[in-house]
Amino acid sequence: MSILETATDTSGTGPAVESEKVLRIAKHVRGLLEELGLDQTDPHLRHTDVRVAKMYLEMFQGLDEGAEPQVTTFPNDEDYSHMVMEKDIPFYSLCAHHLVPFYGKAHIAYIPDQRIIGLSKFARILDFYARRPQLQERLTEQVVRYFEEELKPRGAMVVIEARHLCVEMRGVKKPGVMTVTSALRGAFHDKAVREEFLDLLRHT
Repeated sequence: MSILETATDTSGTGPAVESEKVLRIAKHVRGLLEELGLDQTDPHLRHTDVRVAKMYLEMFQGLDEGAEPQVTTFPNDEDYSHMVMEKDIPFYSLCAHHLVPFYGKAHIAYIPDQRIIGLSKFARILDFYARRPQLQERLTEQVVRYFEEELKPRGAMVVIEARHLCVEMRGVKKPGVMTVTSALRGAFHDKAVREEFLDLLRHT
């Protein structure tokens, strides 16, 4: 199969317009491989340019116009006023500085006011912001801001724990280092509320 056929295979890339983007990205990837002196006639490298292009489109879906999750909110008819938490939500992203992965888990909580959301939306919101060149600090802030703006809750808090391959594979080369970031709004500024959040994290 030719590079063009591989790139325009709709089973893997979607509409023709996306396939054109695959070809444009693949051209740049080929240039990088050439600069590195790699033999692109090697069967294992023959379509690497296209595979990498497709991977980047998949990993950066959060940049697509209209990709923001459509989150339906519901009335808080029960007047529930305590914490709602989803913890250990796995995610993958790419470091904006080196375009290598960082990955880990997020813990997200909010205290409803007038509106609530379905529990599956926690992961969708996280994935939307993770699927782009990203900084962990920015990702943490973007998720908590989304909850703040869309739900207007009494409070919201996000904690993200992640391993960064730019720390483990290059530079200081320290495997296993965990980076932890947090962002909070509203009621979570209260120490007792934060302690409840942390207590829930400690319990499986």
